[in-house]
Amino acid sequence: MKRTVAGPGSGPGGAPTAIALSPILSARYRSRDLERIRAAAPGARLVTVSVEGLADGPLDDVEVMLRGWLSSEAFDRLLVRAPRLSWVHSATSGVERALTPAAMERGLVVTNARGVFSRPIAEYVLMMILSVSRRLPQLLELQRERTWQPLEGAELRDVTVGIVGLGSIGRAVGALATAFGCRVVAVRRRAEGEEGNAGNVAAASSDERSFGEVMLDRVGGPETLPELLGESDFIVLAAPLTAETEDMINDDTLGMVKPGAWLINVARGRLVDERALLRALRDGPLGGAVLDTFRDEPLPPMSSFYDLPNVIVTPHTAWSSGRVLDRSVELFCDNLRRFAGVEPLLNVVDPTAGY
Repeated sequence: MKRTVAGPGSGPGGAPTAIALSPILSARYRSRDLERIRAAAPGARLVTVSVEGLADGPLDDVEVMLRGWLSSEAFDRLLVRAPRLSWVHSATSGVERALTPAAMERGLVVTNARGVFSRPIAEYVLMMILSVSRRLPQLLELQRERTWQPLEGAELRDVTVGIVGLGSIGRAVGALATAFGCRVVAVRRRAEGEEGNAGNVAAASSDERSFGEVMLDRVGGPETLPELLGESDFIVLAAPLTAETEDMINDDTLGMVKPGAWLINVARGRLVDERALLRALRDGPLGGAVLDTFRDEPLPPMSSFYDLPNVIVTPHTAWSSGRVLDRSVELFCDNLRRFAGVEPLLNVVDPTAGY
């Protein structure tokens, strides 16, 4: 059974003695962010850690870490220098770089940013579905050519959206897609009623069930993926990266998709066998792809994905909005108060499941 608490700390009132902060969301910590963290953990010393793992102060008394961009190697080096570290909060939803063998052997409690990015990512997905359905790329090309040629689009009530992964992002996509009149089907990694809340005491399983029953046309387990691929006009990848999901989109699964369907990946690049994807984009059956994440980032300038007319490439920006940094810091501070009070933390990751 996974641990859901990690405190109290050794500082005043159960606060941690020291907190390590690595850069989050490609941004520097604002003064108001640091003030909120200090208010949530009175007396805690803040230690800044660079993306290379270099700290501006001692790490021997660090008990908590807010982990942004940091390689697995740099994180493991930091663990050696921070023997009292017991809880790591990931500023991203994906935690593959935090669940290193050293971290799991230490028994660290790991929490993530589930829910922080759901809204902007869902809006990005709907923007792309609308753009493709209403043929915006072709209309812009006609504008560049100064050609007056009306094009027929598709109404969203005639579109089926298949969501692979029904966590907070997948549910947010489903909510917006159904609001636009789309038929929505989904695949979740566990059968209905077995998903659980992965340690998030803020999530209510009854709410998840009502979402599937009332808003979605169908929710199935992994065995229903072929059916979803065969009927969806847009296939949205919103699954976490685990040993089971890596390369889940490959030659075999791409052979099952509805001819002309579009793949939208807002999850992790390693969910997709990119060579197989390129073949499916050039030769069918895929009609196109919207790709916001890749196996190697930044995407090299010589990548073939840039050259394909039926691919929309964006620089891992679906999550970005003016609100996400505030939500990220708010979630961490909420958990800091829970840490001091020895309460269950929000968004605890199950290390065996990887999410």
